[in-house]
Formats: sequence, C-alpha cells, structure tokens
Amino acid sequence: MTDYTDIAVTLDGHVMTVEIQRPPQNFFDHSLIGQIADAFQEADEDDDCRAIVLCSQGKHFCAGANFGSGKDDESGSADFTEEGFRNTTGILYRNAARLFANTKPVVGAIQGAAIGGGLGLALVPDFRVACPEARFAANFVKLGIHQGFGISVTLPRIIGQQAAAMMLLTGRRIGGEEAHRMGLVDVLTDQASLRDEATALAREIAENAPLAVKSVRATLRADLAKEVATATEHELSEQQWLRATEDAQEGIRSVAERRPGNFKAK
Repeated sequence: MTDYTDIAVTLDGHVMTVEIQRPPQNFFDHSLIGQIADAFQEADEDDDCRAIVLCSQGKHFCAGANFGSGKDDESGSADFTEEGFRNTTGILYRNAARLFANTKPVVGAIQGAAIGGGLGLALVPDFRVACPEARFAANFVKLGIHQGFGISVTLPRIIGQQAAAMMLLTGRRIGGEEAHRMGLVDVLTDQASLRDEATALAREIAENAPLAVKSVRATLRADLAKEVATATEHELSEQQWLRATEDAQEGIRSVAERRPGNFKAK
C-alpha cells in the first residue's frame, strides 16, 4: 500500500479500507480529495481488492471544505481565499470527478456530519451505512453560493429530484433516521457498529464473482463520472460569480456565527 499523508489505506482479504485521518472535523481540500482518488486508483489496479470501505477518524465523516484554520500551504486554507478559490477549486473538482471513475464498489461509513462538500464526498460511495447521530446537509444556499462537488447530479440520482430540491433550496440538516427513510442512507445502525456494518456489506459484495460485479456496477453507474465532470464545470462557474457577492460574504459569516443570514440579494 502507498503511504499517504492524510489517509490510511489497508487491505484485509478482498476489502480495502480508505480512512480519512483529519479528525475531528475531517475538513477536505484538493490535496485530501486527490489522495482519496489515488487510493481508489490503487484499488482498481489491485486484483485482490474487490470492494472499498470509505470512512473517517474522529467525530465527523467530513464537515465540509477547509475554509479556516489548517496548514498554511498549497493544501491548506489558502485554497479557499478569494483568489485561491478561483485558482484551486477547479483542481479539487477534477479530483472529485476521478472518485466516480473507479471500478470497484464503495461502501461509505458515515458518522457525525457530512456537510456541504462533505455531503458530496458521502455521495461518492455506492452505499452509505450511517447511524442516527449522522447528519447530512447541502447548506450552500445558507453560504450564499451554488452547490458543488457534482451534487447537482449525484443527490437527485440517489433520492430523487423533489427530495434533492428540498435539501438544496432549504439547506436544512437531515438526521440519520430521516436520511434512511429518504434513501440517502442504505443501512442504519448504532454508532458503535458503524465500521463493522460497512465492512460486512463490502465483504458481502466481495464474495461474488468480481468480473460480474464490475460489469453490473458499470451498467448501473453508466456515464456518472462524465456527468459529474460536466456538472462540476457548471457548478464552479456559478460558485465563482456568487462567491464575489455580498450575500456570500454574509453567508460565510452567518454560518460561522450560527445565526440566520441577513441577505440583501447583492
């Protein structure tokens, strides 16, 4: 297994575990997404790997993008300054599209928050195993910007157009039990059993004929990677002009201060 700086990759039998290691929030930037994409590519090239578990250390699966404190280098918070956002988010989204190009089934173990782009990352797996304490939110409108990470394609595909519109236009948080009822979560279990349940599902998949699994999955996902790549180009364009508005500045402040935004449509 390749050594990575922010993820751990292990292979046990035919199941590869890719664990994000930026606890407790597991905020992402383009470096982290690139590492996960590289690990998925490594899984594709390893015939012993037949399924992947994507999980995280700490309290939350992924609480979103690294807008604030973090490493002050090319993989840290500088990515999300005004200039950095325009220059690096395109790199992030190209890596995000790579996550959908892998050929091995992925099971996500989702604890705590999967918020904003963290929700986008949680939508990469074929299946999501979560606990009642998990919460999901596409809170982009509360930040004054457009959704990204291919959520425009992936969220409606999983829960349907109307439910996706409800999440995207309200920005509301959805708990684990409601997410299960909506079909956003496939398996609901207690927090202590979360990783074991995700691994058990991955092993159940891995017991089957690998060429058949790969073929069936390719049919089911069809051109998803291309659709995500196209969607992220549009999402980035919308995010760029909205990012420059007063409402976006107010949205970031209001979310950080845990209050409703005072928006002016400017």
